[in-house]
Amino acid sequence: MHHLTSLSPSLRFSSSSSSSSSSAAALSKNLLSSLLPSSPRILRSPPPRKRLSSPFDRRRSPPPPLRRMSGIAFAAGEGISGVAPMESPASAAVGVGAARAESARLKLEELNWDHSFVRELPGDPRTDKIPREVLHACYTKVSPSAEVEDPKLVAWSESVANLLDLDPKEFERPDFPLIFSGAAPLVGGLPYAQCYGGHQFGVWAGQLGDGRAITLGELINSRGERWELQLKGAGKTPYSRFADGLAVLRSSIREFLCSEAMNGLGIPTTRALCLVTTGKYVVRDMFYDGNPKDEPGAIVCRVAQSFLRFGSYQIHASRGKEDLDIVRVLADYTIRHHFPHLENLKKSESLSFDAAQGDSPSIDLTSNKYAAWAVEVAERTASLVARWQGVGFTHGVLNTDNMSVLGLTIDYGPFGFLDAFDPSYTPNTTDLPGRRYCFANQPDIGLWNIAQFGTTLSAAKLISKDEANYAMERYGTKFMDEYQYIMTKKLGLTKYNKQLISKLLNNLAVDKVDYTNFFRLLSNIKADPNIPENELLVPLKAVLLDIGKERKEAWISWLQTYIEELVSSGIPDEERKAAMNSVNPKYVLRNYLCQSAIDAAEQGDYEEVRRLLKVMERPYDEQPGMEKYARLPPAWAYRPGVCMLSCSS
Repeated sequence: MHHLTSLSPSLRFSSSSSSSSSSAAALSKNLLSSLLPSSPRILRSPPPRKRLSSPFDRRRSPPPPLRRMSGIAFAAGEGISGVAPMESPASAAVGVGAARAESARLKLEELNWDHSFVRELPGDPRTDKIPREVLHACYTKVSPSAEVEDPKLVAWSESVANLLDLDPKEFERPDFPLIFSGAAPLVGGLPYAQCYGGHQFGVWAGQLGDGRAITLGELINSRGERWELQLKGAGKTPYSRFADGLAVLRSSIREFLCSEAMNGLGIPTTRALCLVTTGKYVVRDMFYDGNPKDEPGAIVCRVAQSFLRFGSYQIHASRGKEDLDIVRVLADYTIRHHFPHLENLKKSESLSFDAAQGDSPSIDLTSNKYAAWAVEVAERTASLVARWQGVGFTHGVLNTDNMSVLGLTIDYGPFGFLDAFDPSYTPNTTDLPGRRYCFANQPDIGLWNIAQFGTTLSAAKLISKDEANYAMERYGTKFMDEYQYIMTKKLGLTKYNKQLISKLLNNLAVDKVDYTNFFRLLSNIKADPNIPENELLVPLKAVLLDIGKERKEAWISWLQTYIEELVSSGIPDEERKAAMNSVNPKYVLRNYLCQSAIDAAEQGDYEEVRRLLKVMERPYDEQPGMEKYARLPPAWAYRPGVCMLSCSS
């Protein structure tokens, strides 16, 4: 595995740059080096440097409270314009809904369209869907073409409708399923498919692009926020290669639910407006084992402020001198619309740094908006990955074409939340041989991808090598700060204790403890050093299953140290319990829950999909009557096709 401190920004368009294979045992042995930010292997602090104040130069002390911007959460003071306060992830779903309650309520025909991507960027002169290499263009105008027969609306998100100023009553329209399956045009839309490339499993894959996703257009809501609507599974585009451009119900349910579940957790993500079945069947070979079968077809309407990825810039840099200017044009577009605070940085903002030790030149982010942008992309990515680690989320396919420049979780394929804590867990069957994208490796992979992004900007002469290296340093520092802060809050402590957290993670791994339920139950521990040893484990008995005498002693020892920390913090038990429950979810979208909803939906019963959506919108609340959704996974949850999936959809 490449280490955060040893990576160099070298973009290899034709050669392999994959990480070395590691066994599950080795990954478990190196648990702390992947998860604890100040470890010897990765995420060491950058060399001491003289620093001046900077919005990018984030804290040595714990970060400020999270803030949310229309479903995108950043740290206070960060991110794009229009940031509004957010008390905690627990209040996210409720807060957004309340804030939008008085928004304009528009019909579909009244949406305020503004197609800046098509208007301001170079496009493909052709509009046919023939698979081909699309040169010198950021997009191809193409309309949805999936075959549809009596489409039905399966599920929808009213909170996303509020983001768009869309009247929720529009979901009741008889033509709504036709419009959002692509069978009928959306009035005012201007559909296109985006061109991008990417590194897949560390190897440059060339042109990829929206092979089954078609953006319907961009709109601006009453708060001045720009949102793109995109249909996933809407038919072929020039980027489909040998595929059919379609999606099936199982993968569409997973994408719809996880988009909204991640938002409920307060984690930056693309959103999902609705899920529609097409009424047609799609042939898929889920395990690539020569046993294809017919599955119900479906389409998700994804929503994001932008679907731009690292690969959106890489593809043009990979094509040599002729297309390097497109990298600049696309970077200018991105900054103008999504990072406008970087357009006119002034010297008075003191964004200057000594780049490294020795004779390296200083980095002045006020003199180069592209360098400032690269740093912010790096920090948003680091913050995102830290939050994934905090809730035990494994993306599964962290290719550079699946990395959002806005720092959003994007492209929900074979994802998974940790059940039994295993740092080598990967939800992707394709990833099994090397486990490149396993849970423990996500921090390293985030930096590897930032290195490729930085090299792309360097190739286009937008940033220098020193600026690219500085962005990588900022990734490491940001991840370290954010992860330490998250883990400190999860434990209800007032200061970071590396040794305590290190021992805890080792214990969790040895005993394969349920990650989510452990932290939720931990809030029941009392700050009382006089609790008898034989009673210490009682609050955790539901998750510490089948452990022998030696392991019980290990846990008792850890709890005694933990209680000492709680006592020294002086926080009353009930106050600490409430604070811990606001950052440790009771409910996460476990794969077996998804599968139960999928099984019912494939029989025409969509109630479980809708019920899961409601539960996952408020993951930090107790939700009486819904306790079954927080249970430990049943034995069948660990079979292939449930806990692990392929990239096939």
